[in-house]
Amino acid sequence: MKNTDCAKHKGYDAGKKVSGIKRHILVDTQGLPHAIAVTTADVTDRQGALNAIGQHAENLSAVSILLTDGGYTGQPFADAVLTLIGAEVHVVKRSELPTFSVIPKRWVVERSFAWLEKCRRLWKNTERLLNTSLQFVNLAFLALLLRRF
Repeated sequence: MKNTDCAKHKGYDAGKKVSGIKRHILVDTQGLPHAIAVTTADVTDRQGALNAIGQHAENLSAVSILLTDGGYTGQPFADAVLTLIGAEVHVVKRSELPTFSVIPKRWVVERSFAWLEKCRRLWKNTERLLNTSLQFVNLAFLALLLRRF
């Protein structure tokens, strides 16, 4: 997520060539969040996910399988998840077909990020502190839950 000028904490993601923040979320099969972390963009996806899992480990004790995309491959990440919450990591690979095809398990998190993008304030990071950005993500998901009732 790109930052504006007023952001105090900035990082640079060399892979995506973006200066800003990253939002790491762990969701259930319905797309509802169970762990959220906001970091600077220079934090790797694996480390950000481990931060989110570590901060919310007591709420994730019932998780037995963690589905991830190709960015979370590697035995060190799988071992760290097993140590933190006792869950097994399954990497859902992208289809090798030359045409587009929907892979349902991969769209669960993307759908949750799309729900966040409906909140205009979250299109770009305008917050000075990372914790403020985290709280606005929490508020966006809370508004989503309230609309579902």
